Amino acid sequence: MRLIHRIAATLGGAALTLSAWAQTTLPGPVVSTQWLADNLANVQVIEIRNDPKSFTSEPEVVTTKDGKKQLEEFGGHIPGSRLFVAKELRTQREINGNKVSYMLPERAAFEKVMQAVGVLADKPIVLVPEGQKIADYNDAARLYILLKSYADTPVAMLEGGMVAWLLEGRPWSKDAPATLASTWRATADRLARYVADSPDVAAAMEKKDVQLVDPRATAMYLGIFKRDYVYAYGHIPGARNVPLDTLYVTRGGVIRLLKPEVYRAVFQAQGVDPTKPLITYCNSGNDSSLPWFIASEILGNAQARNYDGSLHQWTLEKRAMNAPVPAAM
Repeated sequence: MRLIHRIAATLGGAALTLSAWAQTTLPGPVVSTQWLADNLANVQVIEIRNDPKSFTSEPEVVTTKDGKKQLEEFGGHIPGSRLFVAKELRTQREINGNKVSYMLPERAAFEKVMQAVGVLADKPIVLVPEGQKIADYNDAARLYILLKSYADTPVAMLEGGMVAWLLEGRPWSKDAPATLASTWRATADRLARYVADSPDVAAAMEKKDVQLVDPRATAMYLGIFKRDYVYAYGHIPGARNVPLDTLYVTRGGVIRLLKPEVYRAVFQAQGVDPTKPLITYCNSGNDSSLPWFIASEILGNAQARNYDGSLHQWTLEKRAMNAPVPAAM
């Protein structure tokens, strides 16, 4: 009889946990550190790191003479979080005879990565970028695209990232992630809903019925310089330049996203209507992930997509480019 009671109690506790998860509704695509702290037990946190060693290293936060907190050494993680290594967001594919690098992983490969990370199927996910540079948010937005494409698990991004969490003096751990049996599966395939390919971009360029948004530095947009894996200068004809540095501010050492009304104004000031169909692109599909996230998730544009191959693939295919300024080199 005692055994039965113990089993019942265990099942009851599990039911309560599942109920708590089910009742936890993410407030939107972006959550604050305070919201996460208040709801930490009812969500699963995935931290995206370029250097996995930082996950188990000790952070160093100092107090300056004027009483402000300053991050001297990045490290640690939110207790109980899972580690996703950023390199898993990129792979090489052969497309029409070209070896295209930096592409999103395909469905089966991504499922294996998520299972290795130890992700659960039905528990809401909060993605935590490092937050040291804007590229960290692009990594988080890229993972967000994959999660939206391949599953129905609710997902949001932590505003301010791990840097904000540390500077606010919130609890952290440097324990290695415990082994966890994953229940996550790639149950959907909506990649074409969120990701554009070269024919989509070519059609947008020719028909001018879909806006092309280029968030690279203006010098790259104009053709003054380029990345070595992009094989022509300038931008896709007809694209509008909305530089990444117009999409965030840094306050107290923390990168902060902007309010929706500010994002609308920024897009409009650069000649982009954020309510109409658009495709973001950059050099390799990574720096355009956050602008996609802003248009699609923060501003609610269901007709926004990100061009995964971006200029790396576009110029490999020797497609049209516009370089209004002579190259510096």
